[in-house]
Amino acid sequence: MTKKVSVLLIALVALVLIIPGASAQAPKPKIAFLPGVEDPFYRVMEIGVNEALADFGLDVITAQFAATWGPTAQTPILDALVARGDLNYIILAPTDKEQMVAPLQAAVDKGIKIITVDTFLGDGDYVNGPVTFPLSYIGSDNAEGGRIAARALAQVTGGKGKVYIQNTNVGVSTTEQRGQGFKEGIAEFKDMELAGEDYNLDDANTSVEQTTAKLQAVPDLVGIFGVNVFSAQGAGNAVKNAGLEGKVQVIAFDATKDAIENLRAGVVSLVIAQKPHDMGYLAVEFAMADARGVTSIPKHVTTGFQVIDAKNVDDPNVAKFIYQVP
Repeated sequence: MTKKVSVLLIALVALVLIIPGASAQAPKPKIAFLPGVEDPFYRVMEIGVNEALADFGLDVITAQFAATWGPTAQTPILDALVARGDLNYIILAPTDKEQMVAPLQAAVDKGIKIITVDTFLGDGDYVNGPVTFPLSYIGSDNAEGGRIAARALAQVTGGKGKVYIQNTNVGVSTTEQRGQGFKEGIAEFKDMELAGEDYNLDDANTSVEQTTAKLQAVPDLVGIFGVNVFSAQGAGNAVKNAGLEGKVQVIAFDATKDAIENLRAGVVSLVIAQKPHDMGYLAVEFAMADARGVTSIPKHVTTGFQVIDAKNVDDPNVAKFIYQVP
């Protein structure tokens, strides 16, 4: 049995023990959700959190959605949650793997338990790594997501040519892993070359500017990997503005409405959908399991991907993973 399979089995055992309604005397912990930034990915995660809270008969406590990504925006919101004095758990996506350690440790010192979703602290190893206080980390296998993107780009470009990474912020665990996985994947193809990587600070307009400059500087560019919502959006718009649809292939991480529209228009070749709803729902289930005394909660669970292309985008079993926000 692989480590990944065994972890998932442990998770399933935990979930069996916490089916809503299983105990008339079930605890009623107060659980707050703190997203990373205002975007469709976290809005879908919020839906998963709220559905789970409703299933367990708990109140919804969702913190303010920060307008910008980073500890400067996230820490004051976190501090306000801690200052409430009534929370038992905070589910959040840390906006920096190092800088958010101290503020979250302060929350733990106040008796609040932490579950990280999407992004992690330290190196993500909450058993043997430098940061071990979070209860669990629930997210995608981001390095593998990057490798999937690289191999897909190689397939649509014939395994030849120069490619470019549109990234977000230095110090963000998930996007660092996606970028590294992409580099590892591209290295598998001897006739492909990485032509650079830029960081747009989670701003789609900056992504457009950076990508436009790269298209001008590298006229023989054949592909771009946009590592998240804003990166893929900016890259796609820059390609359209330059009239290079079909000539420069874009791989989009995160299945937003914009990414799917660009897929249908032929600007984006492949969309890699994460499962934010599952992350949010499972995080609440883990908090409830802990509140009820379950001690076998896994420290790390991956939630998988759905790869979307022009051939399967209209399949209902695939389309359900597009980030639909009311």
